[in-house]
Amino acid sequence: MIDYKQSKAPKTTITRDLNELTEKVGNVYETVAIIGKRSNQISAALKKELDAKLQDFSVPQDSIEETFENKEQIEISRSYEKLPKATLIATQELINDELIYRSSNKDEVLK
Repeated sequence: MIDYKQSKAPKTTITRDLNELTEKVGNVYETVAIIGKRSNQISAALKKELDAKLQDFSVPQDSIEETFENKEQIEISRSYEKLPKATLIATQELINDELIYRSSNKDEVLK
């Protein structure tokens, strides 16, 4: 599993050169689709990891009004909020040639 906490992706959105991003794929729409699909994968993985960590703090409650604040739970949530967005991580992976994908037009694997 990739450690997204060690990602060198920027934490805020920055302007990218569209020509540079599409060089490897050759098509703007495919590039966006690839980044979007990878972003969804990253987002799902982060959500699964966060849910697993927060499951330890889960206490069955009879009513919604009984809300307990746990400092450890809040710290875990904040650490995930500080991570770069999944789209920024996926874009950085594409730029760094860390992303492997298959082109829909060809049978070969592109990198």
